[in-house]
Amino acid sequence: MAKSTKYENVKLVSTAGTGYFYTTRKKKSLDKLLVKKYDPKLRKHVDFKEGRIKKG
Repeated sequence: MAKSTKYENVKLVSTAGTGYFYTTRKKKSLDKLLVKKYDPKLRKHVDFKEGRIKKG
């Protein structure tokens, strides 16, 4: 029997187009995350949007 949770895993993808991403957990909701985090490829802070994690 599967365990139900209030949280889901999400992928935060850089809006700068470098391909860098973070993974994190958030409460299940319809709102998308938009977080300012550090992109080491650009060496500056940029916005990261919530993307989809591929389930394999």
